[in-house]
Amino acid sequence: MMVPKLIGVLGLVTLPTQVMSTIVLAIVVVYSIGYILNKPFKSENPHVDAVFLALGGYVSGTSLIAAPLVMAVYSTHVPRHQLRDTLFVLWFVLVTIKMLSFVALDVDLQLIHHLWLLPAAFVGHLIGQRMHERLLTTDPVQFYRYLGCVLLGVSLLGIGRTLFS
Repeated sequence: MMVPKLIGVLGLVTLPTQVMSTIVLAIVVVYSIGYILNKPFKSENPHVDAVFLALGGYVSGTSLIAAPLVMAVYSTHVPRHQLRDTLFVLWFVLVTIKMLSFVALDVDLQLIHHLWLLPAAFVGHLIGQRMHERLLTTDPVQFYRYLGCVLLGVSLLGIGRTLFS
């Protein structure tokens, strides 16, 4: 995942904002349609695993929305109750690589402004933990369908705003 991730970071830094926004939103549209149709990415083949992880690396370099691709691989190799913790550690490693890349490329991170996001991130973490506990005890198909509809709507609005503004 390392080389595709770094390529994604370089694309994020060098490509125009509208291009990157459209790419990210198009990826979310694909994920959301998979959720709505209950056809998530799945892999049981080592070659497909490698493709999903490489694509996940690239997508995480551009936007950190690679979870459906990475989860397609990890969900077959990690017990369900440990999946959230495993993906959190992977996310932390990927974010660290991305931030170090930004520092190396001399990107202004505006860290003081991001401190204001910490309370929101904490609340999001608590909500995510509660949702994860519920999903472990229920059938998540309806949840993902609803999530897919919301993601599709928001992404299409974002693409429309990006293309027609």
